[in-house]
Amino acid sequence: MLARLRDVVTDGSAVVPPAAQWRRVTALVLSLAGLGVSVYLTVDHFAKIKLVCAESGVVNCQKVTTSAESHFLGIPVAVLGLAFYVAMTALNLPAAWRAADRRVHLARLALALVGILFVLYLVAAELLIIGNICLWCTSVHVITFLLLVLLVSTVPPMLGWDAAPAAPPNSRRDRAGVEGGGRAGGGPRTPATSKARSGSGSGGRTRR
Repeated sequence: MLARLRDVVTDGSAVVPPAAQWRRVTALVLSLAGLGVSVYLTVDHFAKIKLVCAESGVVNCQKVTTSAESHFLGIPVAVLGLAFYVAMTALNLPAAWRAADRRVHLARLALALVGILFVLYLVAAELLIIGNICLWCTSVHVITFLLLVLLVSTVPPMLGWDAAPAAPPNSRRDRAGVEGGGRAGGGPRTPATSKARSGSGSGGRTRR
């Protein structure tokens, strides 16, 4: 698997087939939606605006966005989400989808995987630590999940990960040699069959 991944990253000469148009458009639309919500949450974090969200019961956006878990390693989660969707939007632009460099498509898939891991962390923090849910945050989580599903079903076929590995050249030559020997002599020769053939030939000469 590691060797195949290395080939995918380093083989710049292989042609990258284009993805279906609806997949490219859907990925871009989802990225722009996530970017819009991330901008809204980032503005709320710094400008302290009142989010359009319930503030009582299980759903409480204000409590979630002002909790200690709204920062990760000292960085506001809203800013991390904004940076994520700026990069994801750039990678889902038409020019990026047409890129011949496989590393662009690999980066798109890797970013989606990193994003869903961070989403799992945030969902766990909401449910297990804060005890409340932010609807705006949840919308970003759902968008990230949909992007992951879309890209996992799109990028690997583009990189050739779903193709069966070709047989090594040496194996093909060996197999061709065995088949050629079988056609010429009626099957692969063994010491027993060679001895039997030589014996029958000498017996025929003796009778003559």
